[in-house]
Formats: sequence, structure tokens, C-alpha cells
Amino acid sequence: MLSAMAPAVRNVVFDIGGVLLDWDPRHLYRQLIADEGEREWFLAEVCTTAWNLALDAGRPFDEACAALEDEHPGHADLIRAWRRQDEMVAGEVPGTAELVRRLRETGVPLFLLTNMPADVFRARRERYAVLEGFAGAVVSGEEGVLKPAAEIFTVLTTRFGLDPAETLFVDDSPGNVAGARDAGLQAHQFTDAAALAGALSTLGLI
Repeated sequence: MLSAMAPAVRNVVFDIGGVLLDWDPRHLYRQLIADEGEREWFLAEVCTTAWNLALDAGRPFDEACAALEDEHPGHADLIRAWRRQDEMVAGEVPGTAELVRRLRETGVPLFLLTNMPADVFRARRERYAVLEGFAGAVVSGEEGVLKPAAEIFTVLTTRFGLDPAETLFVDDSPGNVAGARDAGLQAHQFTDAAALAGALSTLGLI
């Protein structure tokens, strides 16, 4: 929840996956593993969240896959399929592109902060219009540090000259929202565009 006593927000920083783009590896793996139970086991025990975060932090894909294939040789093809990143995105999250447009029209400086491999970020920025026109971006795969570590928020605010107290961070992960607040930023946990619109309206940004 945003505090009514907080300083006025002058900058807004967006996460990408789950906020601007509908990213979920299940969009791909539903095509590859028909049985839901088997699919959920694979994502929980083989290509895990922790393994993917290592990719987001800059671990080379080939190295990460080779190590995982040694542990799970019967799933090598499915592990290599993780490279099909485009198929993990179903499109833009409904409504958020319109909010980005409205913020931009009112002159609010907008930034991106994402956990994502550097090459994947570059490809997505070229493909999806919602990622265009931001004043700057901090990408974990380029920095070698992940949200919610305090260091990545320091990189963001220092690089772009942002006052943390006057900066709103929008992310769907409770842990990342908590990390932003610990770093001195204001934060909104994204659930849908309607709730975010209400928060931005309350702050006088749209």
C-alpha cells in the first residue's frame, strides 16, 4: 500500500514480465508436455525458478543447459527448449500499455527494471511496442545482480539520477516490491491494470 504521507512521485519504474508482458514458461511448455502434472513437476524440479534466475543474472545459456542436462539426461530436449523465449510471452498484459501512454503524455519520466538475460531483453524490446520510449532501463543480465537485491535499485537510481523517495516501482513480485521499499523507493504490487490505474490516479500521475 502506498502511504499518503510519502513524497510526491516524479518517476515511475516498471518491471516487464507479469506487468507489461504476459510471460509464463507454461505458454511454451503446454505445447511440449501435455500432462499438467508432469509439466508442473518439470517446472518445479528441472527448469526451476532458481535455475532461471541464474540465467537472468547472466549465466550463459549453453553452460546452464549443459549442467542441467547432466543432472536430468532424460529431459535434454525439454531443457534446450527453454531457449524458445518468444513462445513464453503471450503478448502484452491487458491495459498496461495504455497506462504507459497516459503517463508519457503527462511528462512523467519512465524507466524499466527487469530480471532478464541481456539478449532476451534486446529481442523483446525490438518486438513489443510497449517497451519502446522509456528513458532508461536496468537489466539484471547486464548488471550481474538480481532484484530484489538493494544493489540493483542503487544502480537504477544512481545511473538515472532518481530520488528513491520520489520514484514509484511497479512489480508483480511481493519480494521485489519489498526490496524496492527497503531501498527507499515507493512501490506498488501489480495485480492488474485497473488497480494500477487507481494507484496512479491517487498519486496524481494520471
